[in-house]
Amino acid sequence: MLPAVFLLSGCGLDITSEETTTTSKAPATPEPTVQIAGAAMKGVIQQGLVVANRLIADKDGYYAPQRQAAKPVLTADDGSYEWQLRGKAEGWALVELTADGGTRMICDVVPQCDQAGSAPVAFGQTMPLDSNFSLRGAGDLRMETVNLTPLTHLAVTLAERSGEGLSPVAISNAYTTVENWFGLPAGALRLTPPDLTNLDGMTGVTADAIQVAIANAAFLALVNDNAQWDSISDVLADVTSQVSATGQISVMGDGTNVALADLVSAAALQSSELQNAVDSSVISQKLVVVEYRNVQRFKTIADVNEETDTGVADSGETTEEVTGGDETAGTDSGSTTDSSTDTSTDTATDNSTGSTDEQVAGTTEPDTSGDVTSGGETTTDTTTDETVADTGTNTETSEPVTETTPEETVPANTALLSWTAPLTRENGESLAMGEIAGFEVVYGTSAENLDQSLAIGDASVDELLVDELTEGTWYFAIRTLDTDGNRSRLSEVVYKQI
Repeated sequence: MLPAVFLLSGCGLDITSEETTTTSKAPATPEPTVQIAGAAMKGVIQQGLVVANRLIADKDGYYAPQRQAAKPVLTADDGSYEWQLRGKAEGWALVELTADGGTRMICDVVPQCDQAGSAPVAFGQTMPLDSNFSLRGAGDLRMETVNLTPLTHLAVTLAERSGEGLSPVAISNAYTTVENWFGLPAGALRLTPPDLTNLDGMTGVTADAIQVAIANAAFLALVNDNAQWDSISDVLADVTSQVSATGQISVMGDGTNVALADLVSAAALQSSELQNAVDSSVISQKLVVVEYRNVQRFKTIADVNEETDTGVADSGETTEEVTGGDETAGTDSGSTTDSSTDTSTDTATDNSTGSTDEQVAGTTEPDTSGDVTSGGETTTDTTTDETVADTGTNTETSEPVTETTPEETVPANTALLSWTAPLTRENGESLAMGEIAGFEVVYGTSAENLDQSLAIGDASVDELLVDELTEGTWYFAIRTLDTDGNRSRLSEVVYKQI
């Protein structure tokens, strides 16, 4: 019988044998991978070495990176990187960048970047990074975007102080804390900072993203004209060591360490300098708002100088309410501002200045009452209803003027303006508070030439004191800036006699 069995197998009739052969040739199931992508921006960092590792908890719940031998990937000319991580798209990862002899960074400081022992590097030109330079960032693998900046580096350092190590909760909390330190909107550290040397080519860039980029540029700006710091690595190492040791940054400085006030002040200066470096009026307006945010943040830091840095971060959020992040410029859809201020000539001049109710886009029917304080007496503006429709028709009614006694007086050479945020656009579409980035007040000694302006980068602000006004009649108007970079029309002009 054995010969017969072999004969049948040789003729291909042994079905069991064929099935076994087919199974052995089936391809193996590929191991899943997840792609992590992002950008290394402190100025754009080119040819930086990037490695990513999963954050894994041990039996005690302490999270640390699961180190694996892997060749780093290099960042591209625009600072971007991509990393393939083995395993499913779940959990969190730590991404780290280091520099070598081939790593370069684009100078993002106006007018130049100084480094000890080397010639200055002009704004927009590349410069080397020393081997001590490093950046870290962390994120949820389901988001697939982890940017690497000085601010994310500080956040990771802060998270490491947690009793759970680099846990998702510790990282999330640390990112929020660092955002608060610098007066950034919630979630700003997840934004990809733009290349500050190429803003004119970025039509869709938001003011929030610009603010993040400028906050990162401030670390390098401190090297300029400051013999204490030889390089960006020195500044970053100093701030990182402060955070690692105390969980804080020195608020106003102690003459030795980098202070939070130093960084915010440098950011405000860079916002101003960049306005002269861009051609786009839309970008310029966004830089005005960013400058205002940093100035307000600096004032907040100074006001709470007696408190801890953490207290500053928690109590001084001057811009976090601006959820939409962008501000500026007029839209095709008719983002307009509609003034509901009392400018009627039959009322007192003090009261005429007071209230500018600005309605973004179009047809809004605000009821506003604004106060203008003059010489210690507050005159309450009459309440007016003004509608600016797409056709441009206006209707206005006035109530009698009433006078009240203020709790506090303000100098006679000031004007206190107040307004109500708009609810609709000119085309009738509703306008949410989250879509308003701020306001711009323009004023001057002639109604036809409002040649001075003040930007307000906070949608929740509804009052502004304009001071140091010289004797004479001053005229005021206001426009709304929305988060898509649109500017409304100017409101009706109001005035005050000084």
